[in-house]
Amino acid sequence: MEKRLYKSNQNKVLDGVCGGIAEYFNIDPTLIRLGWVVFCALGGSGVLAYIVAALIIPRNPEC
Repeated sequence: MEKRLYKSNQNKVLDGVCGGIAEYFNIDPTLIRLGWVVFCALGGSGVLAYIVAALIIPRNPEC
């Protein structure tokens, strides 16, 4: 079975991007969220990256 990146339907706070990335790599979503906060704090481009990811990554059709 092919592994695909989807936005999470269960582990979501805003749109499920961090939860979907965590499910893809099989790690805790909190670690992805903390990394995203650091990424935003260091340059602010994390906000733009999140918006782009929210628009590009599809919702999981199985859930």
